[in-house]
Amino acid sequence: MKKIYIITGANGFLGNNIVRQLVQTPGHEVRALVLPGESANALHGLDCKIYRGDVTKKESLHSIFEVPEHTALYVIHCAAIVYIKSKYNPNVYNVNVNGTKTIIEKVLEKNAKLVYVSSVHAITEKPHHETITETTIFEPEKVKGQYAKTKAEIANYLLKTVRENNLNACIVHPSGMIGPNDFGNSHLTQLIIDFASGKLKACVKGGYDFVDVRDVTAGVISACERGRAGECYILSNRYVEIRELLTLIRQLTDIKTHTYTLPLWLAKLTAPLSEIYYTILKQPPLYTKYSLYTLSSNSHFSNQKAKRELNYHNRNIAQTLRDTITWLKEHNRI
Repeated sequence: MKKIYIITGANGFLGNNIVRQLVQTPGHEVRALVLPGESANALHGLDCKIYRGDVTKKESLHSIFEVPEHTALYVIHCAAIVYIKSKYNPNVYNVNVNGTKTIIEKVLEKNAKLVYVSSVHAITEKPHHETITETTIFEPEKVKGQYAKTKAEIANYLLKTVRENNLNACIVHPSGMIGPNDFGNSHLTQLIIDFASGKLKACVKGGYDFVDVRDVTAGVISACERGRAGECYILSNRYVEIRELLTLIRQLTDIKTHTYTLPLWLAKLTAPLSEIYYTILKQPPLYTKYSLYTLSSNSHFSNQKAKRELNYHNRNIAQTLRDTITWLKEHNRI
């Protein structure tokens, strides 16, 4: 049976990596959804069909969901607004919640398989650094930040639809993604660029679970076949201190920049100024109230379920950073 894959947010960081991996297997038809008027440079030269559409406008999705009979259709829903600023943004809710509901409707109409890309931020944090595992009950009121709240709300809706309407869907929860092919400049890629270019003079204590985007990609694609309906899978790696991350980047780039460690209270005090500064530069802000909370939160995640059921695996963080820096240099970003 012919397989067709639809990837929403296909020109994004995770989305274009998924397309890149899928097109390596002959016989797959890969359809990439990109917003009208938005650059598709991340997909240049890849053997995929590009469709223009908006997940919040159902009528714009008709063409990409038009598939022949007797086709196995997989929908990988990556489209979302990752948002770490303090000010409320109505577009975040419209895309992350309403847009996902639209995709769910189309998946039900076509009797397709849906893999929804959520985030570990949607999962309620456990106290005392207890290991965080998968859940099927999400609590938007208990997670921090607008982005996490939208992800938690729509996860509940999706699982409810699985139970009540026989939706064939599972959820994956990536942690903080790093890796090559980030044409849109995520917050972590911006951190690497700034530090490798000698612009980042200070950091804060703390850390997070950083994962290679290519490992997440493999987990997502595996979930298309192996992911069980109504199940959730954490796609994480391991906890990495910011100091360790910067030390690895320093070793890989041979830069001599000395970095000062700021007290967390001082970083929180200056976070609003950081948001203004990066808004002026039109770059992702590195330090916001939310990002500082993240670096001090419990980010000890278990990916054992994904390893068991999806054959998920991780590569070494040093290899991830080496490949990322190589890619950034090839594209004259550092």
